[in-house]
Amino acid sequence: MAADFPKPFTTVDLAIFAVHAGVLNVLLVQRPDAAGEPFAGLWALPGGYVDVVRDTDLEACARRKLCEKTGVQSPYLEQLGSWGSATRDPRGWSATHVHFALIDGGGVALSQGANAADVGWFAVNTVLRRPRLAFDHAEILRAAVERLRGKAEYTSLPAFLLPEPFTLPELQQAYEVVLGRPVDKSGFRTRMLAADFLVETGQIDRGTKRPPMGYRLKRRAGPVVFPRTFSPRNGA
Repeated sequence: MAADFPKPFTTVDLAIFAVHAGVLNVLLVQRPDAAGEPFAGLWALPGGYVDVVRDTDLEACARRKLCEKTGVQSPYLEQLGSWGSATRDPRGWSATHVHFALIDGGGVALSQGANAADVGWFAVNTVLRRPRLAFDHAEILRAAVERLRGKAEYTSLPAFLLPEPFTLPELQQAYEVVLGRPVDKSGFRTRMLAADFLVETGQIDRGTKRPPMGYRLKRRAGPVVFPRTFSPRNGA
């Protein structure tokens, strides 16, 4: 019977990405520096325990935790995978179900929550170079970044990082920020418009003599898949 087996800790963690000053950032929370707290004072991905009363499923828990930390209700959210073992948490056998989210970070009011000492945005590349995070969150973050960059090669995913309306040059910059390399400009406009995932919103003021056309996403349920990879992985 199920009651005969000890239950593991069950949590949901989030890799929340946004772009700040042309750099891909991830949201981290600082563990409380208190006696008995595992990984006290270290930074970690935000998350928390599944609430069996409020959370109807894992995605509901992820959306609740995201809203608690950022106030954002409906970003792009995707399940990344699950991590579990008897050693990842010193308090006992634990399993976490990880999602990653893409949001427009501009104007987001962060909340550290009751069980965090601090909260903030950190440059992804800086964190990955010195990945001293709590639990196995460095491994999880690497997996999330690989998933994001891999899907950026053949989908419209980077568009979910932009505030609407945005211009095509701004969209190209979002691709370059995610991929961490320049993108071949030739054919970019044709590729994006041919994919039929954008809607024109009219010209927008960007302080130029000839105002550029603005765009928004036609639908936000998920990214559009391109018929071939966006550009060669060895750079453009």
